[in-house]
Amino acid sequence: MRAAQTRITILLMGGSCLAVGAAYWLAVRGQPLSPFILVRGALLVIGTALVAMLAITALVRDAARYRRLILDQIQHSLMNDLPGIAAPPKDPNARPIVNTLRERIDSLQSRADQLQIQKKNLEIQLRLADAQRRQSLIMINGISDAVLVTDSFDELLVANPAAAEVFAFDLAHSTKKPIAQLLDSPAAAKLAADISDLRANHTRTNRRTVDYQLEIEGLLHTFSVTLSCVIDNHDQFSGVVTVLHDRTRENEISKMKTDFVSHVSHELRTPLSSIKAYAELLVDGEATDDKTRSEFYHIIQAEADRLSRLIDNILNISRIESGMMRVNKKSISLNEILKQAVEVTSPGAKEKNIAIIDQTSPIFFHVQADRDMIYQSVLNIISNAIKYTPAGGTVRLALEVREEEVVVLVTDSGVGIPPEAMKHLFEKFYRVEQHKNMAKGSGLGLNLTRQIIESIHKGKMIVISEVGKGSTFGFSLPIAA
Repeated sequence: MRAAQTRITILLMGGSCLAVGAAYWLAVRGQPLSPFILVRGALLVIGTALVAMLAITALVRDAARYRRLILDQIQHSLMNDLPGIAAPPKDPNARPIVNTLRERIDSLQSRADQLQIQKKNLEIQLRLADAQRRQSLIMINGISDAVLVTDSFDELLVANPAAAEVFAFDLAHSTKKPIAQLLDSPAAAKLAADISDLRANHTRTNRRTVDYQLEIEGLLHTFSVTLSCVIDNHDQFSGVVTVLHDRTRENEISKMKTDFVSHVSHELRTPLSSIKAYAELLVDGEATDDKTRSEFYHIIQAEADRLSRLIDNILNISRIESGMMRVNKKSISLNEILKQAVEVTSPGAKEKNIAIIDQTSPIFFHVQADRDMIYQSVLNIISNAIKYTPAGGTVRLALEVREEEVVVLVTDSGVGIPPEAMKHLFEKFYRVEQHKNMAKGSGLGLNLTRQIIESIHKGKMIVISEVGKGSTFGFSLPIAA
């Protein structure tokens, strides 16, 4: 703009100077040239040029001022939400400019409004997506099974604490890391390879279920693993979801149930077989005299009592483990219970010439407990001591107080228990292999005793044994206030 103004100014000045110079030379034509005429002509031309330059400068300044005035009016209208443009400007020359600007600004304003609405919609969708993502993470973290979610590049997207514990990786720094890098143990590497294979050969309905054995903290665990492809609404592959369900405990429970049924069947079969055999002998008339029939009757009665005790023990253990056992706790004297148990077991001890030595304190110690259950526990312990003590041995009873607890101890001079059998003593149907020929039993007595003492009365079982020197079995209970 300034370059154009400069060119116009030079042209106008040059034209003015030429016009004044031509007029002057026409006026002095025919006169002899003199220095005065030349100087006066030069001064006239220079003065004319100066006047023309001043006039042109004033015109250009007025035009610039007018242009600034129009621009200020437009700017003022824009700054005040376009109220000034709604009315036509006073200068007719500015109307086309203002109308064009108004249309352009209206279009931009409409576009800005649309973008603002789109922005709000996107913000709402973003908040919803973020809320759904957080909710999904909470749900995944709450799953007890291990969960791994990988993308189309076999990189970890999401994992829950259970998965981090199983595969021993840092959950906070594992995102976007290759799954093969996180699952680096030999067994886990096989799972990483299966994830990659499923990703490479995916279909919408592609799902695999396989079993894996993984070592966790030195113990072998069995997992049922389900791998599933993730396909979005556009049939595009998004990743693989891997869920690992630890079936170790379930397998153990299943084995325990199988073993329990097997043991119960075996224990029930023995007395039933005896009862059936002697009943058949009686029916067939094999017992020809009263003495033989009486002997058969006593055997049948003894086996029936044994069968009844076995069933009672099984039912009591089941009730205790299921929390359905009725408990009637009250203040009872352990001295009286020990005395009653000794009276019941004395005949069996006399048959084997075993001396029962009572070393209990004469002071009566009371505990809050169910009398029948504690009596059954004491009876089981004393009976076992007599069973596994050779003839001519001793069984000692002790009752004392230790740190606000009443302790009952039954020490025998029997065969003792091997160290490898100590950890299995309280298992259902467990009997020490070396002692099975010494006495009959179902292997439920000690398990029931432990359930009564520890589960119901919150006490503690005591076992001390040395092979060839005997064993000490007992328990402690909080003393009654």
